Amino acid sequence: MLDTLADVGSKAGAPDEARIFNKVTWRIVPLILACFVAAYLDRVNISFAKLQMQSQLGLSEAAYGLGASVFFIGYLLFEIPSNAIMVRTGARRWIARIMISWGLASAAMMFVRDETWFYILRFLLGALEAGFVPGVLYFYTQWFPAERRGRMNSLFFGAIALCGIIGGPISGGILKYFDGVSGMPGWQWLFLLEGLPSIALGLMVLFVLDDRVEDAKWLTPAEKSLLSAIIARDRKVDSTHSFLVALRWPVIYLFSLIYFGLCMGIYGFLFWMPQLVKSAGNSDPLIIGLITMIPYLAAMVGTVLISRNSDRTGERRWHLTGCALAAAFGYLISATWPTSTVLLVLGLSISATGVIASFGIFWMFPARILTGAAAAAGLALINSLGQFGGIVAPYMVGKVKDLLGSASMGLYAIAVVCIFTSALIAWGMPHKIRFRDARTARVE
Repeated sequence: MLDTLADVGSKAGAPDEARIFNKVTWRIVPLILACFVAAYLDRVNISFAKLQMQSQLGLSEAAYGLGASVFFIGYLLFEIPSNAIMVRTGARRWIARIMISWGLASAAMMFVRDETWFYILRFLLGALEAGFVPGVLYFYTQWFPAERRGRMNSLFFGAIALCGIIGGPISGGILKYFDGVSGMPGWQWLFLLEGLPSIALGLMVLFVLDDRVEDAKWLTPAEKSLLSAIIARDRKVDSTHSFLVALRWPVIYLFSLIYFGLCMGIYGFLFWMPQLVKSAGNSDPLIIGLITMIPYLAAMVGTVLISRNSDRTGERRWHLTGCALAAAFGYLISATWPTSTVLLVLGLSISATGVIASFGIFWMFPARILTGAAAAAGLALINSLGQFGGIVAPYMVGKVKDLLGSASMGLYAIAVVCIFTSALIAWGMPHKIRFRDARTARVE
């Protein structure tokens, strides 16, 4: 990933331009990636905590799935208001607020004692995290032009894979080695220890990031001038692009439906992978954590290769279609051979690669039509509606597992959704946003 960061910063262009973007990339991107890793770790660490807390609290599979889904209800309700506030306060302050508050909420999950408090704290975590992803995507539009944002977005969403690589062994290790320390079960230590980094990173954001190019004291006046000019020429200035106008565009709801399918794909394994691996015959929490690294390692490599090829060719639509189909194929394998660890992990690796790689490419399309006020609010709207997939997938898999004793039918259903999503991408996208990205390519 470090090589990819350097590659993004030094992308072909005028020497001064390459040097400036290298400087901007190393200033901004590593911290943003660390924040996103912490965000996803706090969002999905219940998939590991479940291995202990479910039996201790007496939660059914459906209750766990509902708790995973309740997160997204809070997320949906507060996503657009959060981004509207961010536009007024600035991304730096608001992203810092989000990180500090969700870190506290995540740590507070250690106090869950029954099903009701499980739902309440999951809802609160979602409400406090709302606005982070579209906030960062909007923040990137202030610092990087379109021809660089494909790989920037892929790096950002590739942090999901990094979260799995880091988080799996750490979570499994905490469950195994901290269980019983100071009289606390391992799952309580898990929430406490994994909530603290978000608070620390939130404080770092306040001191490292800047809202605008003009605010960056670490750039020279000449560098600010050149960077501002590059960003300005990339923007499609249109005073009619307000949030209310964006609400009336049918394409916004097409984007939301596509994103719903992609979110179904990712949350199907994010919240259930440890349990699926356990059901295949693995009981040691640390071993489960190490096994779950494999799909994320595959996804990290695949995401880098796919995003590089997409940026090299400037082609987005068919890359995104292929990613959705790969996710469907992986789920079909996982659902068909759920008791074989090798085939299960193979299927999950294909699904993880397809879905995680798709996110960075997907967010290139809304940026082609959303500018100004519509960019912040429109991205939040798409993200909010799409996140319904996070409500449906975890609960559906849990309910199916309760009823049938196996999660396979739920995984088959997610595969069908991914196939439908690929068809929407391939044939539903308006012609005016299907073009290949290049310096000269602009939406008229």
